[in-house]
Amino acid sequence: MKKLYYIINGPNLNMLGIREPEHYGKESYKALVKSVKDTAKELGVRIKLYQSNHEGDLVDKIQEAYFKGATGIVINPGAYTHTSVALLDAVKSTRLPTVEVHISKVEEREDFRQISYISLAAEKRITGRGIAGYSEALRYLASK
Repeated sequence: MKKLYYIINGPNLNMLGIREPEHYGKESYKALVKSVKDTAKELGVRIKLYQSNHEGDLVDKIQEAYFKGATGIVINPGAYTHTSVALLDAVKSTRLPTVEVHISKVEEREDFRQISYISLAAEKRITGRGIAGYSEALRYLASK
């Protein structure tokens, strides 16, 4: 059976290409999905892509990853990065290898973006690589 990875995206990621292109680029969410699917095919792994603007739905999907036998998680929690202990607790409870991804270089942005609860559970953090960061994260997990 091929390895399974969950790619979980938080609020406003569905607005890629529209929302603040100076930070997030001009590529759409559809382009992100295609890029991740192409990388998964190249690596010979299965993926489950998910995006929600609702915190509880994201918690449910993280837990689902565990119960469905996922090998790891790639997560971009969006704004919940800076506020959600619930997402942190969900990732910690699964003990699945997790990579935190951010399209923009959050460490060079507003002060409040310097706080990342999810990084307390993630084993790797990728920022500022645009949508290519997702493929980098998937390659990292698949190489383990």
